[in-house]
Amino acid sequence: MSSMAFRIPDDTKRAIIEAARIDEVVGEFVSLKKRGANYLGLCPFHQEKTPSFIVSPAKGIFKCFGCGKGGDSVSFLMEHEHFDYVEALRYLAQKYSIEIKEQELTPEQAKAENERESLYHVTQYASEYFVKNLWDTEDGRNIGLSYFRERRFTDAIIKQFQLGYCTESWDAFTQSALKAGYDKKFLVQSGLTIEKEDTGKLYDRFRGRVIFPIHSLSGRVLGFGGRILSSDKTKAKYVNSPESEIYHKSNVLYAIPFAKREIVAQDMAYMVEGYADVISMHQAGITNVVASSGTSLTEDQIKLISHFTKNLTLLYDGDPAGIKASLRGIDMVLAKDMNVRVVLLPDGQDPDDFARAHPTEEILAYLKTNAVDFITFKTRLLLADAGSDPIKRAELIDNILTSISVIPDEIKRAVYVQECSRLLGIAEADLYQKLNRIFRNDFQKQHKGEAAPLPEPPAQQLQSEEELRESEAQAWQETLERELMRLLVNHGKTVTRQPYTNQDNVEEQQVLPVCAYIVTELQQDELTFADPLKNRLFSIFASSYDKGEIPSAEDLLLSEEPDLRAMVADLSASRYEISKVWEAKNIYVHTEQNHGPVLDAAVMQAVQNFRLKHVKELIEKINVRIKETQDEAALMELLKTKKNLDRIKSLLSGMLRRVVC
Repeated sequence: MSSMAFRIPDDTKRAIIEAARIDEVVGEFVSLKKRGANYLGLCPFHQEKTPSFIVSPAKGIFKCFGCGKGGDSVSFLMEHEHFDYVEALRYLAQKYSIEIKEQELTPEQAKAENERESLYHVTQYASEYFVKNLWDTEDGRNIGLSYFRERRFTDAIIKQFQLGYCTESWDAFTQSALKAGYDKKFLVQSGLTIEKEDTGKLYDRFRGRVIFPIHSLSGRVLGFGGRILSSDKTKAKYVNSPESEIYHKSNVLYAIPFAKREIVAQDMAYMVEGYADVISMHQAGITNVVASSGTSLTEDQIKLISHFTKNLTLLYDGDPAGIKASLRGIDMVLAKDMNVRVVLLPDGQDPDDFARAHPTEEILAYLKTNAVDFITFKTRLLLADAGSDPIKRAELIDNILTSISVIPDEIKRAVYVQECSRLLGIAEADLYQKLNRIFRNDFQKQHKGEAAPLPEPPAQQLQSEEELRESEAQAWQETLERELMRLLVNHGKTVTRQPYTNQDNVEEQQVLPVCAYIVTELQQDELTFADPLKNRLFSIFASSYDKGEIPSAEDLLLSEEPDLRAMVADLSASRYEISKVWEAKNIYVHTEQNHGPVLDAAVMQAVQNFRLKHVKELIEKINVRIKETQDEAALMELLKTKKNLDRIKSLLSGMLRRVVC
């Protein structure tokens, strides 16, 4: 079935964006803490230790003061989930139960629909097909549902995780999907259908298996895991979807959309290996559990977890070979400054067995009592393996110290060195000597064959005076343009009082909206912006004002231009806010929001500074022409123009010096 593109009218967009609380939307993906009227968290778009990511419910925007990214709920989903504009609106509409009436487009437009969206449609259809098979067919109930119930999965948990069943039939799913109108191309790309190269015959990848859908952070179906139920040793126990445009195994954690809220609430995540481990733990009431789905932890998976917590606990079933294999990936977690703990389950039980055998209180008590930090766990494990063999003990020390060396925090490193000294019976000084050697070796490997860079000569380091002046002028231009745009976006409709000289040469006050004053003043002198995006935004204000309308920040955030929305959010964002405590103690601070003269002064300064810069540039150009002109009449005309510009410059400078807030 072809995915239908559609257009969304502005009133529906507005309803969606007004319903979407930015703190709720972002809070689905990022751990946020209340700070005054705003929320604060670690930015999901770049690595940082000190939070610089602000979410403002009042303005409906987010802004990172570290990497500069900002926008509204739609922009966040587009950036974080890689949605296009319509996908993000559709997600929010579904989340907040807002109906979107889809308008079917022409076949040509439908054909041009995003390939990723087509794959999402296919996987969603497959998920619903497998669920229907499980509950509504005889084979599904007798084979698939019976298997899940044997594992003591409740109907509620089966439905929550959208578990399903694919029949033994060679191509039942494929034929059903084709009949429903889905393109063979996307069935094959998603890995749901396999096409034999020699004959072109199609068959179902997951036939005869119970199905575990794998979801994205936002809950979209990316792929599947299928477990065989027969005892045929020639077939793999588990089969997973292959890599596709929407499914990258190394980026995904199984059950993350079901676990993320509790991970934030508990400020800790449990990591297990398989699908059944996760489901049994969730059924036991421990819902901050995810799985790496059999893969060693990857950097992308670690980054995904770190958006919600810095505390990760790994659950192991006691298999020494499996534990040692998984240790190799844990150094990456330590390098991301995360706190890693390990719990070894009793009697070789996996989390699935353990969760089904104990009540929730006992499980939680066991996890709390038996969790040890990763370095201590690794030291004990390898120490038991090394015994009294001096060579193995030496290798053990190298192994442990290598893990400690990747930890960014010096205090944590010191604590772990102390603990290793106690466990290994080796002096701390000797361990530090070895640790420093590891640091030096790592540095040499990173800079192998490279000579120390020579300092560049001063002539190359320093800008010429002309370049410096040009750079400063450009920075000042950007500052002035940004200030004008900030006032338009945040105060465009607010009334300002500005001085003007009437026909009788008497100074009076004009009372008008900020937008009206800025637009008319700049258009009067034909002033434009160097930044094309700011020019575009100014033209929106100017054309709207001509129609008797003034757009608000909320109106501008309805734009389908992502760059424009990002700039509006950036201009709306404020890193700091006045504490309510001050007001409670009768300490009041005049701001643009609560004190008219402050805004009046800011608007006048912004306009006149912008005009003054333009006048100075004109004077500089005329000075150049005066030096080059040989014609006496032309020279007199240039001198006359310069005199007028000098007078204007003097007036503007005087006006700016008189500004009092």
